[in-house]
Amino acid sequence: MMREPSFWWEDASVTARLLAPAAALYGAVAQARLHGHGRRAAAPVICIGNLTVGGGGKTPLALTTARMLKSAGELPVFLTRGYGGSLAGPIAVDPLRHTAREVGDEPLLLANTAPTILARARVAGAAMVSLTHVIVMDDGFQNPALRKDLALLVIDARRGIGNGRVIPAGPLRAPLGGQLDRADALIVVGESSRADQVATEARKRSLPLLRAQLRPEAEFMAALATGRVLAFAGIADPEKFFTTLSMGGICLAATRSFPDHHRYTRAEARALCDEADREGLVLVTTEKDLVRLRGEEELAELAAHAYALPITLVLEDEDRLNSLLLGRLADARRERSSASSPP
Repeated sequence: MMREPSFWWEDASVTARLLAPAAALYGAVAQARLHGHGRRAAAPVICIGNLTVGGGGKTPLALTTARMLKSAGELPVFLTRGYGGSLAGPIAVDPLRHTAREVGDEPLLLANTAPTILARARVAGAAMVSLTHVIVMDDGFQNPALRKDLALLVIDARRGIGNGRVIPAGPLRAPLGGQLDRADALIVVGESSRADQVATEARKRSLPLLRAQLRPEAEFMAALATGRVLAFAGIADPEKFFTTLSMGGICLAATRSFPDHHRYTRAEARALCDEADREGLVLVTTEKDLVRLRGEEELAELAAHAYALPITLVLEDEDRLNSLLLGRLADARRERSSASSPP
C-alpha cells in the first residue's frame, strides 16, 4: 500500500484545492451510500469505523468492545474484510493456519480475542453468525450493505481529520457532517486540539463523546527500559508508535517507517536484523507488523527476533459505553423478536 499523501495533513495545499472537484464527486457518492438501507443480520451488529483513512484506533476499539461484551456474558464474533489478504471468504479465520498474506493482519489480531469471520461480502459473512451472538464489525461504517444496530466512530486526537477534505483531496472517507449524523457515539483517542473541530460538531448533534487512551503494557515497557531499541512499523501512523515508546522512557536509537499494511521483503528484513546486530539494538514493532512477519519463510529471522508492543485501548468512562452497548443490544433483539412474531 502507498503512503498517505503528506498534503492531507496540511492546513492549506495547492494540490488539495486542485483535487477539490474530484473530492466533491467522491464525497457525494459516499454521502449517498451512508443513507443506504442494508440487510438486517440475524445477530445484532455493532460497527466500529474510522472517520478518516487509517490510523484512528479502530482495531483497538473493536478489541476493547469485544472484551466488554464478553464481560457482560455476550458472545462477540468479529466480521472483517481482511484488507491486504488474498482470500475473499466468507471463512472463519484460524490464526494457527492462516497467514497475513491470506487474510490480512487485522483479522489475525482479532481472532486471538474472539471468533473472526473474513468476508469481502459482509452480508454473506454475517449469515455465518447465529442469532445468539453479537457481530462486531471492524470497519464498514461507510458501507451500506449491512444494517448497523450501533455505530461507533473513532478518531485519533493527534491526527484529527487533517485538512478536513474528502478523498482524494484529504483523508476523510465521507463528508464529516454526514458521517457524524449516522453515528451513535464518537470516541476520541488521545489528547490533542486537532480533534476539537470534530468534538464540537459531535456536541452540536448531541452525539455521545467518549475519551480513550492507548496504553502500552507496563511490564513490556519496563523490560525495554534498560536497552536501546530499533523500532520499525508499517502502519498508517508510525510516528504514533514511536512516540508511545519514547514517552514511555524507551531509548530509541533508530526508527524505520514503512507504508500501512506493508509486506516486508527479504532484503528489508535482513537489513533490520543486521542493523540491530551491529549496533546491539532490540528490535521492537507493532502487533500488526509482527503477525505480517509470521508464516513467511524469508522473514522468519526477523519474526523470531522482533518483539511486539502490546497496546490496549482504555476508556475514561467505560460504564457509559457499556450502558450504550447493552441498551442497543436489548433494543436490537426486541426489534428482531417483533419482526419474527406472527401477526
